[in-house]
Amino acid sequence: MRAYISGSRRLSNIFWASAVTVGGLGFFLTGLSSYFNVNLLIFSDVSNIAFIPQGIVLTFYGTVALTLGIFLWLTIWWDVGFGYNDYNAKEITVYRKGFPGKNRELNLTFPSDNVKSIKVKVKDGLNPRRQLFLCLKDNREIPLTGIDQPVALTKIENEAVTLAKYLNVFLETE
Repeated sequence: MRAYISGSRRLSNIFWASAVTVGGLGFFLTGLSSYFNVNLLIFSDVSNIAFIPQGIVLTFYGTVALTLGIFLWLTIWWDVGFGYNDYNAKEITVYRKGFPGKNRELNLTFPSDNVKSIKVKVKDGLNPRRQLFLCLKDNREIPLTGIDQPVALTKIENEAVTLAKYLNVFLETE
């Protein structure tokens, strides 16, 4: 049995990366336009903006936003957070992708007889969170769900019950 976890390649992340990049580019070009006294933006007139102090501030904000935009696009490109949980009779594998480097891939494998229970944590309120955890006999809790928008309570409960039955372990709630 295998369950896939979505990474950073989501429509909401693409929207925010686009918005930050376009906004940062606008600020950066407006700041450069005020420095060179040339209108680099076709859709607006920036001739009345002085380079000191407005142009410098706009260039700085544009640079910061473009840097953040590049970071967001690279996170989407690398699909940080993507992975899967693989369950079988002998072992459980938790695989996730991270940022490039020495520890790019996280691959955890646990023997099935080392699993104590499946735990469901539900936190409602202003910032709701519903997550599944794999509880091991040495009291470690391994998260099995991604950090997405809040999942429907019935869906997370059904997934927890199915998984607990499949692994033949107890189901805990918190």
